[in-house]
Amino acid sequence: MVTEDARALRLDKWLWYARFFKTRANATRAISSGRFRLDGEVMSKPHRAAVPGQVLTFLQGDRVRVIRIVELGTRRGPASEAIELYEDLSPAAETRRETAATAREFESRDAGAGRPTKRDRRVTQQLKDTL
Repeated sequence: MVTEDARALRLDKWLWYARFFKTRANATRAISSGRFRLDGEVMSKPHRAAVPGQVLTFLQGDRVRVIRIVELGTRRGPASEAIELYEDLSPAAETRRETAATAREFESRDAGAGRPTKRDRRVTQQLKDTL
């Protein structure tokens, strides 16, 4: 439901439209956790209005997302439609790819080596933490 101002939409609904969360309930829970910033201001109310031009910062998985709201949208459409709702200001994709590639190198095991031991997992985790 669009709020009284036709150019504003509930933030939880916008995050769901933009496909950052699989369900609106997940978006609501994430916002309520207090880990979201809207234009630098910490927020914990999912009913806050999202307006084009605002910058949203939040943690998704292990990466910090910095998003500028471009459009509000009218429905949860396909991913190609959702991409048009925001501009990603997050750190460069190149850096993320390099980090992921380096992590995969440490995770690789020889074929037939079996399941990693507890010690192997600790060593792998320490290497990941240093990256």
